[in-house]
Amino acid sequence: MSYRRDHRSSKATLFGGFDKLEEGGLRTSSSFSHEIREHDNDKAIDNLQDRVAFLKRLTGDIHDEVESHNCLLDRMGNGMDATRGIMSGTMDRFKKVFEKKSNRRMCTLVVGFVAFFLIIYYLIRYVRGWRNH
Repeated sequence: MSYRRDHRSSKATLFGGFDKLEEGGLRTSSSFSHEIREHDNDKAIDNLQDRVAFLKRLTGDIHDEVESHNCLLDRMGNGMDATRGIMSGTMDRFKKVFEKKSNRRMCTLVVGFVAFFLIIYYLIRYVRGWRNH
């Protein structure tokens, strides 16, 4: 065995590594580096596939979220339209009430009573608060 090692080492020093051509060593090392590159490419492709799958799931989730927000906004818009209709109907009724002088007097009387009771309420509250201090 030591003869083989000595023979190879003396052959390598004598021919400067060209003996690998004889044994197919260069072809093997280039084949080996090709396999390494192929393996690295396979890893990169797998990594890229994982990223693409992640992005696909992410865009699917974003799409679902956008759809749910669109439905929410549609419902909110419909609710606002209904509220606008109710408010316009109420404003029309107020206009009808204020068209007649008797109705205006009645509304003025009601607003006066509400204001009077609010003033009385706040005065009583203020007097009670003043006594406690």
